[in-house]
Amino acid sequence: MPQIGRHLRELRRRRQLSSRELALRAGISHSTVSLIERDRMSPSVDTLGAVVDALGTTLVEFFSGLRSSYNYSPVYRPDDFVEIGNPDEISYRVIGFNQPARKMQVLMETYQPLADTGDIFSHDAQEAGLVLEGRIELTVGQQSWTLGPGDGYYFDSNLPHRFRNLDEGVARIISAITPPSY
Repeated sequence: MPQIGRHLRELRRRRQLSSRELALRAGISHSTVSLIERDRMSPSVDTLGAVVDALGTTLVEFFSGLRSSYNYSPVYRPDDFVEIGNPDEISYRVIGFNQPARKMQVLMETYQPLADTGDIFSHDAQEAGLVLEGRIELTVGQQSWTLGPGDGYYFDSNLPHRFRNLDEGVARIISAITPPSY
């Protein structure tokens, strides 16, 4: 995260500490503090924890402050979507992947002809979606439904579920998962 160094330097300066004083309090070398503050080194969790503790805060508070100073655009063009699936079978393109403190995951899902998510699975979240194109078989628990363009769904992802494209053509869904867990 390129913002860690800048945020750390701001906290240190607010507390009117030199980098040497911070290093001494944290039990690390002055050069380590310097490298972290210049984003030349990614600290381990232990090292960052020691530095943050020496500044009189916690990792949770540190990252909360980091999120509030993070610059991002609220607009995403198709080239900005991050692919987390396999486009040859099922493409999951994430909208807003770099949003700080994301509380939901928004996906553009593309299922190739007859593609299937495989074995029924579950995860700790809730899901909702809208079929834009094609026919999808949605299985939740012991029940299955066929959904077409304009049909939607909303379910507790703790229930075992599965998606399958029933057609020889491409199927597309816009979905949201909260918290982001897929």
